[in-house]
Amino acid sequence: MESNPLEDPGVRLMLAWKAGDESAFDRLVEAYSGQVWALLTRFVHGQGAREDLVQEVFLRVIRARDRYEPTARFSTWLYRIVFNLSVNETQRAGKRETGSGERGFDDGEFQRDGMARIADDSLVEPAETLARGDAVAAVRAAIQALPEQQRMAVILAKYDEMPYDEIGEVLGISEKAVKSLVHRARESLRERLAPFLKGEIA
Repeated sequence: MESNPLEDPGVRLMLAWKAGDESAFDRLVEAYSGQVWALLTRFVHGQGAREDLVQEVFLRVIRARDRYEPTARFSTWLYRIVFNLSVNETQRAGKRETGSGERGFDDGEFQRDGMARIADDSLVEPAETLARGDAVAAVRAAIQALPEQQRMAVILAKYDEMPYDEIGEVLGISEKAVKSLVHRARESLRERLAPFLKGEIA
């Protein structure tokens, strides 16, 4: 990795906590729990499951305290924990459809990604609102239907804007393999969402 991990704020907090600064762990949780929640929201169904997984992620951080070594950005190391736990959760729970009340993605995120163009419901006709809602649900379902590695790769690439080499560290694969995963994921999404999005996936 080109950048020095020791320059990363999360790495410095983790090392400070490892050295005995107990307050550093509280600052880690405060700084990174939102990122963990956001990633789990995109990857795992069910708010209850996500809440449990956030706690489990930081329990694993606690267990890793003494053996932690700064070989990457803290978020990269943390996301690998999230991914491993998420895969375990999805495999245990099996395939589940997204509930109509499940809020897996922010509307603004859809707009940035070009997967859907969501407007303020108050500015559109009810029929158009329903159609847009169907498109959003279709995007959620299509992403959830991807194999776990493809799903995590495309989420990290598109929503976290993580470089492919770091995604490779999260997934434990090469940068070339990440590129292949993201390409296959985008092709799958184009195919599944064509009736809704008319080829707007970037």
